[in-house]
Amino acid sequence: MHGMRWVVALVSLCVLRAGDSRAEKLLEQLGRTVTYTDIAISPDGRHLAWVQSAGGTRGGTVHLYDAATKKETTVALADAADDREDRGPSWSPDSKRVVFLSNSGEHASPQLWLADAGARRARKLAELSGFAARPRWSPDGARIAFLYVEGAGGGGPLMAAGPQTGVIDNAIHNQRIGVVEAATGRVRLVSPADRHIYDFDWSPDGAQLAATAAPGPGDNNWWIAQLYVINSDSGAATPIYKPKLQIAVPRWSPDGKQIAFIEGLMSDEGFHGGDLHTIAAEGGAARNRMPGRPTSATSMVWRRPDQLLFTEYSGGGVNISTLELKSDTIEPRWHGEEDARTAGNFPNMAVAADQITCALVRSSFSVPPEVWLGKPDEWHSVTRGNADVKPTWGAAESMEWTSEGTKIQGWLIKPTNTSEGRMPLVVEVHGGPSGTVTPRWPAHGGTAELLAASGYYVLLPNPRGSYGHGEAFTQANIKDLGYGDLRDVLAGVDAAIAKYPIDGHKLGITGWSYGGFMTMFAVTQTTRFAAAVAGAGISNWTSYYGENLIDQWMIPFFGASVYDDPEVYAKSSAILFIKRVKTPTLVVVGEQDAECPAPQSFEFWHALRTLGVPTQLVVYPGEGHMFMKPANRADVEARTLAWFDTYLKR
Repeated sequence: MHGMRWVVALVSLCVLRAGDSRAEKLLEQLGRTVTYTDIAISPDGRHLAWVQSAGGTRGGTVHLYDAATKKETTVALADAADDREDRGPSWSPDSKRVVFLSNSGEHASPQLWLADAGARRARKLAELSGFAARPRWSPDGARIAFLYVEGAGGGGPLMAAGPQTGVIDNAIHNQRIGVVEAATGRVRLVSPADRHIYDFDWSPDGAQLAATAAPGPGDNNWWIAQLYVINSDSGAATPIYKPKLQIAVPRWSPDGKQIAFIEGLMSDEGFHGGDLHTIAAEGGAARNRMPGRPTSATSMVWRRPDQLLFTEYSGGGVNISTLELKSDTIEPRWHGEEDARTAGNFPNMAVAADQITCALVRSSFSVPPEVWLGKPDEWHSVTRGNADVKPTWGAAESMEWTSEGTKIQGWLIKPTNTSEGRMPLVVEVHGGPSGTVTPRWPAHGGTAELLAASGYYVLLPNPRGSYGHGEAFTQANIKDLGYGDLRDVLAGVDAAIAKYPIDGHKLGITGWSYGGFMTMFAVTQTTRFAAAVAGAGISNWTSYYGENLIDQWMIPFFGASVYDDPEVYAKSSAILFIKRVKTPTLVVVGEQDAECPAPQSFEFWHALRTLGVPTQLVVYPGEGHMFMKPANRADVEARTLAWFDTYLKR
């Protein structure tokens, strides 16, 4: 394999031309979407901060909002750079200052900036060297802690992998907790050098930090992270809890006696879901506070020492609920069939000191994102950046069906014109598998919406393994990847065909990551799909184990390593059933994908080509698991539409 070149297999112009105009029109429309991320609310509830950008672009600038005057300002930097990439605004305990990170101008590494609540310009607090994220003020307002990879890059396994050269085991750059003095800008590292920190929270007295951490390499070992308590002066770290599964979002109680966290089967860092747990701050046995509840907690804050406010996936929507610790009773305060979030892929509730006034971004399949402020059921919108952005696809509705005695939920997006007789349907399977589909505006391009705008019904199922129906449901595909969840998907297809004018002979399937695996596996198990598009898929779990850079995620799902139980990996490998495939399949992947490496796509495409099944492979130079270049994202959408048009509309 030495000297092997990544190649891009080009789709013929006659195939692409069929989808170009529609894809370009939709992507141009979505390009007008204003996006809001990293929402932060001041403790007094008067001020908001968020990062705002034009749809489809990377980066963004911090905006401040005064709820009393309803005035919004864009924060300028001293160097007046146009190519800013701001993130992580955080308010001081006295609500007078906001700190944030920015990669701007000639600075490749982030700098820490500080702005007053009513200011239009920020001043540099500290210049860093490396990757930094999630600054958080100490309770007394004297210090700011943040995640820091000094002298190296970061960002997680979704980013493009760097060159895998040299002595690989020595190439470890742990993400640590850095602390900067707010008065002087002096930076020091406080967490141990041999631990990679994933998330943290200050104790109420500022003397300690609760953190989830593991030995490096960090991108791989999140799945085996433990809960630590770290002294904020000496850096001494004490492990207090070793979980059975994955943990996230450690949060210290206001009386300093407990730490809350989420534990569950999670396949991706940052895409959290599970049961709320609490543990004494000095350690001991952890207590599950929601066993058997048919939802998945995603983030939380303490309201009082005996009550938590938290968000949870519920079915295909979102709840904001309260948990009374004395009685272990949970009361939903609000439910929305929409997407409601504050911090992108890393949920972190933005709640004022009254612990009920929230700030969040709300959107749905039909309503573009805006920033909202208030109490549950009393919110009001504070932005109108997308007032003129309208959907060009049909309405969406929640569907429920039964699969092997279990209720399954999903979403169906309808085409704009449903009066043209029976129409094709495409299934889009979400990634994960620990994930879920909630109604969310496709600000950065949406395959489902593009297809629906182009004459397709689109089914977005939440099969077993998804969040939103409880931890037992999330764990229901352990050692069974591709089997039970595919049966759930096919039952959903049958339910959609029974309800809507869908042509059962014109079915397609697509997905990215685990959805790419499901696409590859599905076409080896059934001939019902007449076309498929597999994005960043996994075709051979046996070879994948040694190719990817995050193999620790696999053990909870397969029960053992591939070396200890090769049969369970082979059982779910599409490549072992490859001679059954008749479905024309387009395969796309990023050249530097660390999560689902390109050789997996090459292996699947090579087999189909050898067997004479219509197939094409596109490898995108420089891209990782999450594509960063808008032009490449647009190209994937255009090719996907053209592929389905070719095989489902002829």
